[in-house]
Amino acid sequence: MSPEQLQNKFPWINTEGVALASYGLEGEGWFDPWCLLQGLQRKVQSMGVHFCHGEVTRFVSSSNRMETMSGEEVTLKRIHEVHVKMDHSLEYQPVECAIVINAAGAWSGQIAELAGIGNGPPGTLQGTKLPVEPRKRYVYLWHCPQGPGLETPLVADSSGAYFRREGLGNNYLGGCSPTEEEEPDPGNLEVDHDFFQGKVWPHLAQRVPAFENLKVRSAWAGYYDYNTFDQNGVVGPHPLVVNMYFATGFSGHGLQQAPAVGRAVAELVLEGHFQTINLSSFFFSRFYLGEKVTEHNIF
Repeated sequence: MSPEQLQNKFPWINTEGVALASYGLEGEGWFDPWCLLQGLQRKVQSMGVHFCHGEVTRFVSSSNRMETMSGEEVTLKRIHEVHVKMDHSLEYQPVECAIVINAAGAWSGQIAELAGIGNGPPGTLQGTKLPVEPRKRYVYLWHCPQGPGLETPLVADSSGAYFRREGLGNNYLGGCSPTEEEEPDPGNLEVDHDFFQGKVWPHLAQRVPAFENLKVRSAWAGYYDYNTFDQNGVVGPHPLVVNMYFATGFSGHGLQQAPAVGRAVAELVLEGHFQTINLSSFFFSRFYLGEKVTEHNIF
């Protein structure tokens, strides 16, 4: 859309600095992540899946040494048992396993380390770590009586600020990711309200003048499973810990991609290869090879 088309469609937008806008007419929108998660969980429970809440503290594995075609000696490992520390208990539960899927989100890097991934000489496959760490992000909920109406889509500004309506009462939900220099301490989930005042609100008010008069009503913080290598997902098996598969590192887009990733990992486990979508470009081996999967037009 041209700035003129954008202004005609959404009169509440200030088009200053806009050369072109993208507006999705179908197949786009938003959903409630928690409700979707609960729906998926209840469905798989009805199919016999058992959920066990606890913390993985140890892997028991066997190993074999082999030499690659280049002459490098590597150790292949296979996990046989996982120790899970149960909630509100000092004891752990040993769980025998044939396959481990590391979908631990922001903590998947720590789980990989427990399995010995990255515990080798730098620059080698054995020394290549899973580059996923927790990054804290804030979401703010504000009220604006004169804000955009019911036709408001999810808006992502070129500044990185985004917002959408929340319900029917002129409430809006949004935020903005910090720069590398502004990254907050991930050691807690406290909300920095000064970040909204200094880094989010100015962009919102510049793009939507009505937002000059808003009031923040609530806010919360959560974690991204942030892939520091290329901010994209890690899907598939580890080349040396042969029965550990990854589904992590999505850097804020995990729930959007979860149905496809779930199917892809299931196909690998059951069939030994991808059938529906070839996601081999997201294999762990790209970290060792230095082959980034980058996206340039994403917020």
